[in-house]
Amino acid sequence: MTDTTTMTSPEASAAVGVSGFGDFRDTPSELGATRGTALESPDPATVHADHIATPLSDARSQLAEAAGLLGLTDGLHQMLATPRRELTVAVPLRLDSGESRLYVGHRVQHNFSRGPAKGGLRYAPNVNLDEVRALAMWMTWKCALLDVPYGGAKGGLAIDPREHSMAELERVTRRYTSEILPIIGPERDIPAPDIGTDEQTMAWIMDTYSVNSGYTVPGIVTGKPISLGGSQGRASATSRGVTHIALAALRHVGLEPARSTAAVQGFGKVGADAARFLSEAGVTVTGVSDQYGAVFNAAGLDIAALGEHVRATGSVVGFADAEAIEGADLLTLDVDLLVPAAVEGVLHDGNAAAVQAKVVVEGANGPTTPAADRIMRERGILVVPDILANAGGVIVSYFEWVQANQAYWWRADEVESRLEERMLSAWQCVLGYADARGLSLRTAATALAVERVAEAHKLRGLYP
Repeated sequence: MTDTTTMTSPEASAAVGVSGFGDFRDTPSELGATRGTALESPDPATVHADHIATPLSDARSQLAEAAGLLGLTDGLHQMLATPRRELTVAVPLRLDSGESRLYVGHRVQHNFSRGPAKGGLRYAPNVNLDEVRALAMWMTWKCALLDVPYGGAKGGLAIDPREHSMAELERVTRRYTSEILPIIGPERDIPAPDIGTDEQTMAWIMDTYSVNSGYTVPGIVTGKPISLGGSQGRASATSRGVTHIALAALRHVGLEPARSTAAVQGFGKVGADAARFLSEAGVTVTGVSDQYGAVFNAAGLDIAALGEHVRATGSVVGFADAEAIEGADLLTLDVDLLVPAAVEGVLHDGNAAAVQAKVVVEGANGPTTPAADRIMRERGILVVPDILANAGGVIVSYFEWVQANQAYWWRADEVESRLEERMLSAWQCVLGYADARGLSLRTAATALAVERVAEAHKLRGLYP
């Protein structure tokens, strides 16, 4: 997820090289948005200065807390804190003008104890290696928490896709894929869409990998077009998962969804459909924001009309049936439910005390800093962590991978019912774990996930 970090130069990234147990050393960096869609860049007013470069420290802090609760040895803790493999590559691009430009890409594979690595691919201008490491670690915990047989990975390219034609994006995608080809595969590491990439990006990756293999390999990526073996329901899976968890969380604190209000920060891949599904479930969505601004209507926004406005103009700004507000103010609206669904670090020690929502459901990865977490916990706000709340995408990616391996495709209603069952089962599991031990939902979710990964690691043993 995101563009709250500063981009590392190729020289700096190359100096970092490989950490942990990786065995590749090339050259540097990653992240992005697709041409024709809004890039989820953070509003500077919503990102606290002291959090701009700390997603990795947040991820490691959460792991350290879980390791302490579980009594893990220092050696095991260190192994879980360190990516197993990192590959940093230089990606040259021939522009339509005939000029050449160099971009930097990464692929980080955090853990393989429970299965092949799995994680999104981003295109954005300000990716750095530490951010990718953090996101790969969170993917490991997310897969374990939802009992999906994967480890975590993440990748991307430090490029602004809005500045490139489709032909240029295809060329840079195929070159990036060819550079990371030695470490990806349906049994090794399976990329998926993320910020700045989409099903077309996945189609290019699948074709590039397949051409190099000599036959079609649909299981190399998930989030593909339906006509190339994609799964029904994959495009909206993360948003549906967020909605299932949000409705359950509202009921848990004694609020009936049909009489509740919500604000959604981010109107991109996750936020737009989450707002739509919440509205369809009877929740009154009063505020929505994107990187350009925010809109508010106390009586409730017409989400369908807002979606049409965004498709026509590229932003929520200027929507006729609403008043304009500052993007930062959306996070502190007087609502029952807040869904931060854009980038990391938007809830921090500078604004957490002003949050009025009773429930925060993290649609983005890492939107809440540890300091904000503590503040909101002390104020009695229920925060549902990202590794649970936004796991719908990886669940349906798993379903797509299973379907590709079997060459047998499921109906949309089968996918959606199985997604709901998985999400609500995980919710009950985390809730029970937290209640039994007196933990916050984030600590419980992380501890439960780390426990499962640690158990798998211990059972497999060390080689040699």
